[in-house]
Amino acid sequence: MYSPELLDHFENPRNAGEIEAPDASVQVENPACGDVLALSARAERGRIVEIGFRAKGCVAAIACGSAITEMIKEKTIDEAQALRSEELARKIGGLPEASGHAAQLAMDAAQGLLKGLSRRV
Repeated sequence: MYSPELLDHFENPRNAGEIEAPDASVQVENPACGDVLALSARAERGRIVEIGFRAKGCVAAIACGSAITEMIKEKTIDEAQALRSEELARKIGGLPEASGHAAQLAMDAAQGLLKGLSRRV
């Protein structure tokens, strides 16, 4: 059902937790399923230097939260804004159709976070 990459992100989440003194933070909820994803980040000279996530939800939502932090960490805000949900799905080895909402939740949270960071930089 789930790919080895997705299960790895679920079992060994990267960048888990909130960071101290973030430049921006966001929390997004999927009202249909109840999944919640919170991201916080710090940027220096327009580049994301630290990022963390907290997630409450299904296996896919937690895995996508972990993967999105890896995808945008150390990127410039512009580079991170160019990422698409298809890239996230590829990074975690694909998603079952019923779990596609998890990638969208992660992308919505990332876009909100990046908007907040772009205002601060």
